[in-house]
This record gives sequence, C-alpha cells and structure tokens, in this order.
Amino acid sequence: MDIPLWFEVGSLVVLTLILIADLLLILKRPHIPSTRESALWVGFYITLALLFAVVLWLIGDTDHAVEFVSGWLTEYSLSIDNLFVFVLIMTQFSVPRRLQQQVLMVGIIIALVLRAAFILVGAALIENFSWIFYIFGAFLVYTAVKQVFEKDHQDDADKETFLVRLLRRFIPIHDSYDDAKLRTVVNGKKVLTPMVIVFISIGVTDLIFAIDSIPAIFGITQEPFLVFAANLFALMGLRQLYFLLGDLLDRLQYLKYGVAFILAFIGAKLFFHALHVNELPFINGGHHVEWAPEISNWTSLGVIVASIVVATVASLIANARAGKDESDPASISEK
Repeated sequence: MDIPLWFEVGSLVVLTLILIADLLLILKRPHIPSTRESALWVGFYITLALLFAVVLWLIGDTDHAVEFVSGWLTEYSLSIDNLFVFVLIMTQFSVPRRLQQQVLMVGIIIALVLRAAFILVGAALIENFSWIFYIFGAFLVYTAVKQVFEKDHQDDADKETFLVRLLRRFIPIHDSYDDAKLRTVVNGKKVLTPMVIVFISIGVTDLIFAIDSIPAIFGITQEPFLVFAANLFALMGLRQLYFLLGDLLDRLQYLKYGVAFILAFIGAKLFFHALHVNELPFINGGHHVEWAPEISNWTSLGVIVASIVVATVASLIANARAGKDESDPASISEK
C-alpha cells in the first residue's frame, strides 16, 4: 500500500516547522541546556518518532511502519556515533560551551541538506541501476570492518585539522571568538573568526557520515520519503542528545562495534537482495538467484535493536567493572 501524498507533504511541513522553531529558540535564547531540559527534548523527539510510526501503520501498513522504525534506529545509532567526532571538533577549536548549541544546529541543517541530496541521487541510481545494491552492500561491509579496526574517532577529526591548516594558510583567521559571528573587526580590519573553520569542519564531518549512512538506510527501505523521514527524526534532538550524554559518550566504548555489526548486516542484506533482483549472466544463462535468502523487515528490526542493546549493556558492564577495580583497595595498592 502506498503512503498517501497528503501525509508525506503534511508531515514534512510540520517537522520542518518544528525544526525552524527549535532553531529560532536557540537564536533568541542562547544558553547551556540543563540535563533535565536536554532529557525532555530528547524524550519529546523520540516520542514524536514513535507516534509517526504509529500513524504510518494506521494509514499505511505494517511494513512501512517497521521499515521506518528500523531505518530511524539505524540512523539514530549512526548519529550518536557522529557525536564522538563533534566532541573532538569542539575540543580542538575550544568552542565556548554557550556557543556549542548554535554550532550543532548549523551542523544539523548542513547534514539535512547533504542527506537530502544524497537521497535523491541514491533513489535515482536504484531506480535505473538495480546492480548498485552490490556496490552499496560492499561499501557497508567495508565501512563496518574499518570501524571495528580503527582505534578511535581521532582520525576523523584529523581530516578536519588538515583542512583547517590549509585554510589558515590562505585566509587570515583570528584566534578569538566573537559570539557566533563569522567575521569580526580587529584593529580596524575585518577578519574571520574561528567559527568559520568550526562550521567547515562540522560540514566535512557531515559529508563523510552521509556517505556512510545513506546506503545503510536504502538497505532497509527504498521509499525516498521514509529514507528522508528516518534521517530527519534521527537528526532532530541530536543537539540536545549531545548535552545530555556529554562525557558519557566516552563510556559507550562498545557502541562502535554495535554500529559496525548493523552496517555489516545491512550490507549482507543488500547483497542478497541484489541477487534476487538482478540477473547474473554467469548463472544459468542469466537468471535470478533463487537460493539467496530474503531477510524480512521484522528480522532487520530485531537485529538492529539487539545490536544497540547489547553494545550499550556491554559498555555499561565494562564501565561498572572498571569503576569497581579502581575503587578496590588491592588494585589501588598495586598501583
């Protein structure tokens, strides 16, 4: 069953208005959100996403609702992984905490624009070249392996550092911030502030992660509306989640393995799907591969939820054990 056009247009208009209201709230009252405020906003956006899934189920069908929830959870877990790099960027450029909300909101808007463009390109490729599933699947497996073996997120931040060094060589940039302004006046001359390179770094990071996340969501659903909606809900509330988690991000040490498993699973799913929809000339004179398994939407949802839960619980257990070891008198005496 197709999703009604009025629902697609109406929901996108409402969500865009909410995002604009969130942005205006930051511009009107820049501040450091409290833990309670951040928790309420994150809870609001999660509830909104679940309500969206329920409405989708009522006016559409179960498959569309399950595809959206699976895609949203996948993009949400990838977005949380993005926060590690955002923390590094904020630290590298010593962004005042009171200005970090504006930086994150600009980053989210850039991410939405980039992902919208990637979604349009991806949808066109899938529509005209079904063999692209092989490439998407291989890329996701490669990304998963890379994520498992990389030591931390510092490498991603170093890419921005190289870009910044190159930028500083050709453009005069002042060392101090002037609120959230991109330009300021120093000794009667107009110069750029560090906020420019912060925004560029965030934008480059968004581009890198968009390249990873779009093939992942297309492995769950090929409906462009659901792909964009899942990305939109994953990015909404990301700013508040940044302040809510704060230093807890470093404690989610096994999250990257959960995300890597999800990417590898979706990569395999795409490959099996490609075997079904593409005729391989070297198999029985050009027939579909019937033996390849079709992974259901419910199976995908179960694997995604289980991966996130296991990675989070494992991280919490590891942190609890580490804290216990540090407080153990025997371990302290050994040190």
